[in-house]
Amino acid sequence: MTTPGGERNRILKMIEAGQVSADEAAQLLDAIGPAPRPVDRQRSRLVRVRVTNLHTGRQKANVTIPVSLVNVGLRLGARLAPQLSGSALEDLIRSIEGGATGRLLEWQDLEEGERVELIVE
Repeated sequence: MTTPGGERNRILKMIEAGQVSADEAAQLLDAIGPAPRPVDRQRSRLVRVRVTNLHTGRQKANVTIPVSLVNVGLRLGARLAPQLSGSALEDLIRSIEGGATGRLLEWQDLEEGERVELIVE
């Protein structure tokens, strides 16, 4: 199986070798879809998990996770907080992977006296 990037390079080499015209190459490029977007390492998105004591307002935890690890992190978190499982968990993961930003989850555990927030930056 050839990747879209590999197909693009092959088409460009065909142009260079004079095997296809610019119009033919444009049609081929359109057929394989948009160019893959390069990963911008400096602007990689982060998910911040913040836990605050409801009574004192003090932060108990403030953890930052790269979006690339969010799937694993949320599934692990669902074991600790069973309320965040099933379709709710899948919807949250899809939102993050879809590019959503800002506060995506705010949950209060009144028994523990904690507020948990999930913020995508």
